[in-house]
Amino acid sequence: MIYVDADACPVKAEVEQVATRHKVSVKLVCNGGIRPSANPLVELVVVDAGPDVADMWIAERAGPGDVVITTDIPLAAKAVEAGAHGAQAQWRAIDPGQYWQRTGHARPHV
Repeated sequence: MIYVDADACPVKAEVEQVATRHKVSVKLVCNGGIRPSANPLVELVVVDAGPDVADMWIAERAGPGDVVITTDIPLAAKAVEAGAHGAQAQWRAIDPGQYWQRTGHARPHV
């Protein structure tokens, strides 16, 4: 599954192209205002308005094997902690250690 923090994501069309090529489902998560895709692999999930509501929805569901595309560092950190792969909206994968460095928190010893 690919989860996209879609409200401000500049690569939604590219995500859909990649998902179609690889036959992977996508959930575009937003507070509204995004046109649904006709692609059966792409589902638009509209959450309530509010700070970080879309982020929390994604963080509660992302897990091992999933990909989370976001510009939100705390969301990406939560996704990586849950075993998902994080990618910035510019298609750069981020090493899990980078999240701890960018957020300024101490990395837990696991």
